[in-house]
Amino acid sequence: MPGPIEKLRNIGIVAHIDAGKTTTTERILYYTGAIHRMGNVDDGNTETDFDEEEAKRGITIYSAAVTCKWKDCTINLIDTPGHVDFTAEVQRSLRVLDGAVVIFSAVEGVEAQSETVWRQADEYKTPRMCFINKMDRIGANFENVLEQIRKRLHGNPLPLFLPIGAEHDFEGIIDLVKNKALYFDPDSQGQSIEEKEIPEELQEMAAEYRQKLIETVAERDEAAMEEYFENGDLPEETIHRLIREATLTGELQPTFTGSSLDYIGVQPILDGVNRYLPSPLDIPPVKGINPNPKRNESTELVRHAKNDEPLAALIFKIVADKHADLCFVRVYSGVLKSGSRLLNPRTGKKEFCSQIWHIQADSREKVETDLVEAGDICGIIGPKAVATGDTLCPQQHPILLESIIFPETVISMAVEPETSGDKKKLEDALVRLSRQDPTFKTQVSEETGQTIISGMGELHLEVLKERMQRDFNLNVRVHKPRVSYRETVTAAGEAQEEFNRSSQGDTHFASVKVRIEPGAEDTNIVVTSEIPPGTLPGEIDRIVREAVSESAQSGGIVGFPLMKVRITILDVGYRDGETNEEALRSASAHAVQSALNNATISLLEPVMKLEVVTPSDFVGNIQADLNQRMAKIFASEIRGHLTALQAEVSLANMFGYSSHVRSLSQGRASFSMQPLKYDLAPASVMKEFLG
Repeated sequence: MPGPIEKLRNIGIVAHIDAGKTTTTERILYYTGAIHRMGNVDDGNTETDFDEEEAKRGITIYSAAVTCKWKDCTINLIDTPGHVDFTAEVQRSLRVLDGAVVIFSAVEGVEAQSETVWRQADEYKTPRMCFINKMDRIGANFENVLEQIRKRLHGNPLPLFLPIGAEHDFEGIIDLVKNKALYFDPDSQGQSIEEKEIPEELQEMAAEYRQKLIETVAERDEAAMEEYFENGDLPEETIHRLIREATLTGELQPTFTGSSLDYIGVQPILDGVNRYLPSPLDIPPVKGINPNPKRNESTELVRHAKNDEPLAALIFKIVADKHADLCFVRVYSGVLKSGSRLLNPRTGKKEFCSQIWHIQADSREKVETDLVEAGDICGIIGPKAVATGDTLCPQQHPILLESIIFPETVISMAVEPETSGDKKKLEDALVRLSRQDPTFKTQVSEETGQTIISGMGELHLEVLKERMQRDFNLNVRVHKPRVSYRETVTAAGEAQEEFNRSSQGDTHFASVKVRIEPGAEDTNIVVTSEIPPGTLPGEIDRIVREAVSESAQSGGIVGFPLMKVRITILDVGYRDGETNEEALRSASAHAVQSALNNATISLLEPVMKLEVVTPSDFVGNIQADLNQRMAKIFASEIRGHLTALQAEVSLANMFGYSSHVRSLSQGRASFSMQPLKYDLAPASVMKEFLG
């Protein structure tokens, strides 16, 4: 590893689309010497948006990993997408990162995807810093964004820097810890920083903010509080130490400000990463389970970020390459060596790690030492039968780390090759793409024989379609996107089915009775049994539960997956010598299907949380259109000269909204949509499917 583990930072840059993540990342790479020329998002030549689709659309689609050095720290940095269709990229990055920099636009403030990434960071207990960017833009308001972070995200932002001016008058920042004004020279692209006294008109405000900063951190430490009462101030080292402690526990989020585009305020973020965000030693040891414990042995295992512990590594991303798949891996403990044969405890198979690479966006360099130590992130080539979220460990010290759970897909469409000769090529491409993207699903429809692909939104599927053409040289025809419905039970049904067949003088018999009824709100399928324990032989009980569950997984009356359903096994009939596995499975499957037919089945449709941000002149047009789409508008918020409308709306009513909202607002409104829940679809939709 390049340097000691306490000087390593694994961080992510996360935010809503257009808050300035990629521009900030580009500046970071330039100032740390990782690149020698800064690219521009509008020109499509940034280091981390290297994919053709990203350059063309001006957005980040795939999380990109780069390593850089700032002062005495090595930083593994991941730039993540801000568009909700690619939320899996953010989720898997946050799973393996130790800290995050959350970027907000000083104009739009907290937006829909900001809430999503903040919630995901809360879930993973990821310490974070905030950067209020775009202070040079019209409508920029530092105070407003701080208030939104407190109210909407329930965060506790601690301003360490204040803007000097705003909009066209924005010219620098005030460092509250040093009590100095910083000015960044545009001619040197912000590399030359001038430190001056705080402008007279801002001294009073800066003094207030500084006092609040010191009081906030001093409250955490008795000795510091006494020193503050005595001297009215604290040494810089003490302030930094207390901020770091509060950041690591998640109590505070150090907050920076600037304008990445104008080269203002980026180096202080790097100093903040070094000073306040955790090294792998500062986060709790990773926990996992023993996949095959011996009797009376605890199933929970713990691995510390030390080289002398057994290896525990998590695959958090797979990139399908033409020659061999590249797996992105976080090494939590132990040492990962090239040429090692490791266990994948999920499959029970051994995987060969032939090469180890350090990733630099779209380029990679071979690790000279052929090993990566605890705490680091790298790429490996060799593993074959692995998926995102799999663990790699030594066979003699097995551990299964908690995997990554991704959201359900909400949109589907049929896809077919332009020529029948490309059918096998399409199958191979879909397998590789679904290994790479855990929110991309593919299946063949039993009724029509069509290949159905499912994803997180229209843009998601559009990007995947273009990847098939570019990466796999495969022209495909796609049909109109459709909603991924689910089926549920709204009134219970029971059924008993019997399997009784004679073959070559042998009789095979089994009888199964089940009840199917509405389940809990946040469940898919739950199978329980009312048969008293010990009544059935263990093997029969296991087979019936398994068969009932498998039958339910195959879908409901229309063929969509079941959701919010509870199935109870009421009775199982068996005869010694006549009941075998085939009879039990057949009776179970028929019982589930009959119970579904006897129950009342309804369709559930994906409901989206929608946020539209528009200049106030167009609010009327947009509201009227949303009412036509049966949207429920539940909040409206003024953000400077903009209005943000928040609504719940059925996904089925939102196809093509992207171009429509542009025409309603002369191209000036933007929107973001994310899956919220599944709710009952209108009865007419079910009638349509049943013909």
